[in-house]
Amino acid sequence: MNTQTQPAENKMGVKPILPLLLSMSLPSMASMLVQALYNIVDGIYVAHIDPDAMTAISLAGPVQMLMISMAVGTGVGVNSLISRRLGQKNQRDANAAATHSLLLAVFTWMGCALLGLFFTETFFRFFSPSERIFNYGVSYLSVVTVFSLGLFLQVACEKIFQSTGSMLTAMLLQLTGTVINIVLDPILIFGLLGAPKLGVRGAAIATVIGQVVAGCVGLAILLRGKKVAVQVSFSGFRWNGRIVKEIYAVALPSILNQSIGSLTAVCFNTILMSFSPNAVWVMGTYAKLENFLFMPLFGLTHGILPLTGYNFGACNRQRMRETQRYGLLIGCAMMAVGTLVFWLFPRQLLGLFAPTEELLELGVPALRTISICFPFAAISIVLSTVFQAVGKGSYTLWISLLRQIIVLLPCAWALSFLGLRYVWAAFPLSNLFSTSTCVLLMRRLYRTYIDPILDGAAAQIA
Repeated sequence: MNTQTQPAENKMGVKPILPLLLSMSLPSMASMLVQALYNIVDGIYVAHIDPDAMTAISLAGPVQMLMISMAVGTGVGVNSLISRRLGQKNQRDANAAATHSLLLAVFTWMGCALLGLFFTETFFRFFSPSERIFNYGVSYLSVVTVFSLGLFLQVACEKIFQSTGSMLTAMLLQLTGTVINIVLDPILIFGLLGAPKLGVRGAAIATVIGQVVAGCVGLAILLRGKKVAVQVSFSGFRWNGRIVKEIYAVALPSILNQSIGSLTAVCFNTILMSFSPNAVWVMGTYAKLENFLFMPLFGLTHGILPLTGYNFGACNRQRMRETQRYGLLIGCAMMAVGTLVFWLFPRQLLGLFAPTEELLELGVPALRTISICFPFAAISIVLSTVFQAVGKGSYTLWISLLRQIIVLLPCAWALSFLGLRYVWAAFPLSNLFSTSTCVLLMRRLYRTYIDPILDGAAAQIA
């Protein structure tokens, strides 16, 4: 036998699951922690400009969430397709998926840029804010939408690398953009080192510069093609509707899933504005702190998704189940620690953002109440990643609909009649219900979809 013709076995199919999961997840977890740290630092800088500036950024948050959901959701579809095709040894489709993802990133950016150009002011007027909040918000959001091409290219490249197990390269891109943001933020916000003092617009400019640089680095690595398990090439390129359909079979539910969060944030902010802008400040501050806690969990899913997808494509039931089990154990342990921190140190966490005593009085019970849901959220996030990995992203969509629309918003609205303190209880209630549903769906998925496929493959081999 000519052993030179045999492709090297992918590590996702042979190495022990726990150390492999950790080795694939830790780079993403570390880089996303740094990225989350940037969001906190950015919030601290903005909060020191003016509390109204922090409120404006909080109102702009859902639009940024929407852009990220489109970028990450499409990337999840690409990640799932590439990892499954690599598991099936179908290199041609894996390459095609990677090439198409870059074009999809450009098309998505064009749509977001047009919306940001023509509808930013309309969006902020919806909340009937003060003129200061309106001006801060428009100044910030117009920049991060119109100049968001770097965001979409960066995420597309990261997901391609993650799908092949190249977690260190994905981490490099995340760190590149984040470090540039952290360095440029104070310079452009406060006018240091001879730079103009741009305030909240400076924060936006620092963000897009970091994204553009990271996106360019990712493109350079991909197009060079060395030591990358997929090849990106536009030479003789032809649009393949089948590939795009397979990408969006997973990506569209993921996009809708994450976009639901944007819609929920808009509706939730509307409820909070009926109390006061200070309530929106609390929600925006909590979101930045929560982001720091949840980013490592999402980094963990960057290892879970390709590992599960690869071994599903390779019909290896044992490795799939091991990945899921370790993912749940690690995720729940991380979130339990997070709940403990939010309960013991809420004043210290909020104190990072220069709050008044009134803001602390509103924020402390909010942090303690919402944090109850963290372990439940970990279960939902890990199991939803498994849904995506096996090509059933619609399950993830239904879970998010339950948690963020069907349960959360009606609960928040009803509890608002009792007072602001009770509104925060909508979070643990909705997470408890959606997590229970998620577990039931996972059992059904194994019984009706995963097990029949794997049993059929085993029968063919026998």
